[in-house]
Amino acid sequence: MCNLYSLTKGQDALRGLFTVSQDLTGNLPSLPGIFPEQMAPVIRAGNDGIRAMEMMRWGFPPPPHAGKQSVTNVRNIASAYWRPWLKPEWRCLVPATSFCEYTDSLPKVPHWFALGDDRPVFAFAGIWRTWQGMRKGEDKEHRLFAFLTTEANDDVRPVHAKAMPVVLTEGDWNRWLAGDLAEASMMQRPLAVGQLAIVATGRRADG
Repeated sequence: MCNLYSLTKGQDALRGLFTVSQDLTGNLPSLPGIFPEQMAPVIRAGNDGIRAMEMMRWGFPPPPHAGKQSVTNVRNIASAYWRPWLKPEWRCLVPATSFCEYTDSLPKVPHWFALGDDRPVFAFAGIWRTWQGMRKGEDKEHRLFAFLTTEANDDVRPVHAKAMPVVLTEGDWNRWLAGDLAEASMMQRPLAVGQLAIVATGRRADG
């Protein structure tokens, strides 16, 4: 389970890389440690295909009878609970520069994975929704997001064997946002081995 990631590249770089036409994030700071329930930028496509970047809160409401803790990672996309949010209009890209996994054995040591030491931007395969209720002391309509996970590849498995986030290559971004369900489901797979590297250890922020 991935419950910590970073995004430290500038706002202009994100707009250009993701061809964002509408930026609703305001003055976006560097985010070296993003935790569940925090606000972070996501990119979604409207009905006209125009991409917008906006701040949403990390964590979906849980399925019925699954407790009260919000869900940050989605693995079982065959579940009836998740299927509605896998439609194209509810898919999004979650930009990041690195993500953290803790070792399975004690002591739990954080390891940060990135596409290189210079932390180039990538995107998680995200979903989003609106939800009315109380979050972080605010009773209102919230915009919430989570991202898909999959089996760990050989880069991540020595640290955390259970799972890793679905990291989309740039060529997959548009297909994730606009493809049909069958095409999107095929993207729930590990990143090719050798593309991720451990760039930091032992700390709860990267940047």
